Amino acid sequence: MSNQTALSSSSMSQNWRALYTAALFETDDHRLAARIADAEKAIVARARELFAAGADTKEDQALDDALYALRALQSCMELRAAA
Repeated sequence: MSNQTALSSSSMSQNWRALYTAALFETDDHRLAARIADAEKAIVARARELFAAGADTKEDQALDDALYALRALQSCMELRAAA
């Protein structure tokens, strides 16, 4: 992994809440899938950071909840597209 990728990934994981919120409140259907994907990547990266650090925090539960909500949003988006 290049330094640029590592920095980008680290920065993204630290901003997972902002990316998550952006996905939840995205109103442009054409941008929603990308917002969800960005938020999911950031959440997974942050969860890995916490796991590697051996941290057991309230943030772990927040990450789980956020990922669940994003997957529900993704399912709704797919159902709406299929209709």
